[in-house]
Amino acid sequence: MPRNRPGALRADRTPGPHARPRTRDVPQPPRIRGLSARTSLAIHHVEYEGGDRHLFAGATALALHRYREFLSSPGRHTLYPRTSVCPGCPGCGLDDVRHARDVLDETLRLLPRRPRAELARTLSALDRRYLDRTLPDPRPHPATSAAPATPAPWWHRRLGEGAEGW
Repeated sequence: MPRNRPGALRADRTPGPHARPRTRDVPQPPRIRGLSARTSLAIHHVEYEGGDRHLFAGATALALHRYREFLSSPGRHTLYPRTSVCPGCPGCGLDDVRHARDVLDETLRLLPRRPRAELARTLSALDRRYLDRTLPDPRPHPATSAAPATPAPWWHRRLGEGAEGW
């Protein structure tokens, strides 16, 4: 008895409810600088499916750009993160580098294993620079608003000043 070709077998299958189209009618999402195409695509899917209002389409790329931009200032002087003028807005909140790091942490938490590992490697290098260029805040910090029982993440416990934005 002759064997069916693999293409004929695949053509008989009906796509499931979550099947993505196999056409190039929809362009691929833009690749995030410094990350592979596979990780960029996984991040795009997480942002598309995400339920958090701060994790909108393109939020991770903007947050990563903001984090890099903050750490790339010339010289070796101390950096002080600043609070955003409008922290409630999803886009304006990224003016605060600590909020940008929150967005990256949320993305990291939602990614599959391999893309998570790649983003974690990228963030660990940036986190080392953040620790080197900022000072610890000696004042006690309140818990985050998302989880009142847990302390604020380490990047919120760095000395900051004033507000930035507008």
